[in-house]
Order: sequence, then C-alpha cells, then structure tokens
Amino acid sequence: MFGRLFILFAVLPILEIMLLINVSDNIGGWNTFALVLITAFLGAYFVRREGTATLQDVQVKMAQGQMPGKELSEGLLLLVAGVLLVTPGFITDILGLLFTLPFTRAPIAAAIVKSFMQSGKVQGQFSFHQQGFQSQGRSPFEHANKDDDVIDGEYEDKTQGEPSTSDSRNNEDNQKIV
Repeated sequence: MFGRLFILFAVLPILEIMLLINVSDNIGGWNTFALVLITAFLGAYFVRREGTATLQDVQVKMAQGQMPGKELSEGLLLLVAGVLLVTPGFITDILGLLFTLPFTRAPIAAAIVKSFMQSGKVQGQFSFHQQGFQSQGRSPFEHANKDDDVIDGEYEDKTQGEPSTSDSRNNEDNQKIV
C-alpha cells in the first residue's frame, strides 16, 4: 500500500514534469499549455456526459431492486477520471481518458467489482424501498385552517416623543403659507 502511494505522489509528478518539459521542447511551451487546457476541458465534458448516463443506470437498477455494483464502480472511476483529467499532465490525462470512455471503463469497473468480490471485502445485503410523494393539495406556505387571522410580527411605536419629520415638514409649509 505504501509503495502505491509513493508511486502516486512522488514518482508520477516527476514523470509528468519530465514529459511536459519534453513535449514543450518539441511543440513549444504555449502549445503544450493549450494542449493541457484542451484536455482538461474535454475531460470535464466527457466526465459530465458519462456521469449523467451512469447516474441514470444506477437509478434504474435501484428501482428494479438490484444492487448497482457495476454502475457504482463506474461512477467511482468517473470521479477519479475527473480528478485525473483536471490535473495538468499527459499521463494523468491518458489514465483519466481510459476511465472516462465507456468501452474502456466497463472492463476496468468489472475487474474492480470482481477483485472486491474475490477478496471478501464486500459483505452485506442491499434492500431498497421506494415510496412516492403524496400531494397535500395545498402550498406549504398556506395555513391548514384558512379561518385563522393571526399575524405574527413585531412593531415599534415611534410616535411617542418627538413628532416625525413628515409632521414637522408639513407644519413649516403651513407657516409659510400664512
């Protein structure tokens, strides 16, 4: 486990930087920068599109009362793909693209589900109960009893003490007329 994390956080960034430098030497720095940005935007588009389709598949499976294991693992791969595609670099972009495209994602997801099943780390039972929404036929802001005339609020009486400015203005106008 430590070896995999070491490769992920130490070796992969070094390889990415070396590859970015090599590509920028061959096609130019601005072209490399543009290519990295384009792959990030394309990756975000593909992840959004495929994520929506996968979410619909999960909902269909759950409505049928089936465990959406493959769909959930594909959703996890799409999440990882999104992170990989937004991360600058070509190696992460290639991995993210493999996790995003349906024809490569499905076998990877199946392998993940199979490895979890063989390792015995997945245990439990899945049950799903669906109950529809019931309409009350009224707005949530309406009172249950329409004969209720109670209005809740606060007030402050400002007429005690000095007269208001509108009263003093009217008094000045009246004095000028006379």
